[in-house]
Amino acid sequence: MMRSMYSAVSGLKTHQTRMDVIGNNIANVNTVAFKSSSVTFSDILYQTTSNASGANATTGTGGVNAKQIGLGTTAAATKVSITSAGASETTGNPFDIRLTDKNSTNFFIVNNGSENVFTRSGSFYVDGSGNLCMSSTGYTVMGWQVDETTGEIRKDTVSALRIMQEKNLTSAPEATTQATIAGVLDENDADVKSDAGKVMNLNFYDNLGYQYTAKFAIKATGTDGKYTVELTSILDSNNKNIIDGWSQADISSLFGKVDTNAVVGKYKLADGFITKNNKIYAVTGQGVEVELTDDGKGTFTSNGGTGKTYTLSDIYDGLSATIQGYIANGKKDEKGNPYNYSIDTATGEVTVTTTKASHELEFDTATGKFKSIGNEPKSVTLNLNSLTNGFNTNGNFSNINVDFTQCLNYGNGGKTTIGADAGATDGTTGKGRKLGAMTGIFIDTSGRIYGTYDNGNTELLGQIAVAQFSNASGLEKVGESCYRTTLNSGEFDGIGVEISADGSSMTTGELEMSNVDLSSEFTSMITTQRGFQANSRVITTSDTLLEELVNLKR
Repeated sequence: MMRSMYSAVSGLKTHQTRMDVIGNNIANVNTVAFKSSSVTFSDILYQTTSNASGANATTGTGGVNAKQIGLGTTAAATKVSITSAGASETTGNPFDIRLTDKNSTNFFIVNNGSENVFTRSGSFYVDGSGNLCMSSTGYTVMGWQVDETTGEIRKDTVSALRIMQEKNLTSAPEATTQATIAGVLDENDADVKSDAGKVMNLNFYDNLGYQYTAKFAIKATGTDGKYTVELTSILDSNNKNIIDGWSQADISSLFGKVDTNAVVGKYKLADGFITKNNKIYAVTGQGVEVELTDDGKGTFTSNGGTGKTYTLSDIYDGLSATIQGYIANGKKDEKGNPYNYSIDTATGEVTVTTTKASHELEFDTATGKFKSIGNEPKSVTLNLNSLTNGFNTNGNFSNINVDFTQCLNYGNGGKTTIGADAGATDGTTGKGRKLGAMTGIFIDTSGRIYGTYDNGNTELLGQIAVAQFSNASGLEKVGESCYRTTLNSGEFDGIGVEISADGSSMTTGELEMSNVDLSSEFTSMITTQRGFQANSRVITTSDTLLEELVNLKR
């Protein structure tokens, strides 16, 4: 009777332990990434009242089993359902991360100030020092840093991920190294035919992130399918032309080739003038033809220099008075280059030339497709490294490869759409950037942390590492949703693994919920209650038997 009471007492204690575990599971039904536990019972000591005996051939009797009386039960194990993932809860917070396991159970590595512990709770935030931390405890999230030499992740001993440190708040500027000229060039565009040409602006950056504007002019040469492209100025952020006053020879070192006979314009004889016998004549009102003599300075006289004097603007239709004055007075153009002219006495046409630095665009007139720049390749280098005069003493400029392959020569209603953009034809390569300020952070499925910047840059800031254990159920719960290694869980090597190595992943904006199954817990609660109740009845029944035994003396 005493044995039954003590067995029942052990049953009460064991069922109470089971009820404690159930109560803890239900209490944590809404705890992030909580893992439910279950209790396994086992019987304990036995009292043997008679040992087993074997068969006896002499007496012809068979064997007898041992007679044993059990002495109760105990909680053999408390098993954590650690490999069973909880449901997903969407939060929208970019620093909330859910682990999705493929072949292994993964854990975030966090540091409590004295040691690394492990958690499935991915509710993180950035603290005042810029560290990625657990929002519940402030433990720092551990991972791998970026190698400053290679720009790639260096997978050595994990350390705190300080993603918002000062050096990460800005993104270094980049010099422009590529540019693309694209669009339709219509030969009937008035701007293309004008002296100033069709203007294009190319905005680019130097190595320090300062922005400049290179201005180009596209002009028709008068030959079908051929046009010149001239660099006219380079403006800094203060709208100052940093190549102002440069000679055409110097400008050609930046862009183009010097053409000492660059055509400014071709002009026809005005009314009242004719060519005859390869000479120019003025026709008077009475129809008299008077031979004119050219003095080479834009002045023409009749009668061997004793008659009336005519100027270039008198004789040639459309010739500007400015150019005529330059020729007559030996003045130079805005770049210090003299104007010259030549006369085709057979046709009377005058061609005005000066020194220009330019490249020649060439199109296939049959298809309208761009062919080349004269005899040059289909791209030209803007040699900004040759900028001197105090503007490139520190080598802040990089050469820019200007690609013309996207140009077309089609009729477009007299409108030219051609323009210049920084960057290669893919729109990003070599585009160049200003100094960037951080605008956001995102984490990809492999745990890599990237910063985004207002200059268009995206930079790698670090990577969240995870830990895997040969026996994850052997980890010791230490509270605050964290675990510690034990002798039966396997050790952490201090480095960790990349979560994507076995196909696992991280999802931002989500959290793993508790894996407590309330239906199972309530069912277990009922059976536990009945077990406890039954054991208490054993005690009361044994007590009644003892009472009857005591009453035998009456």
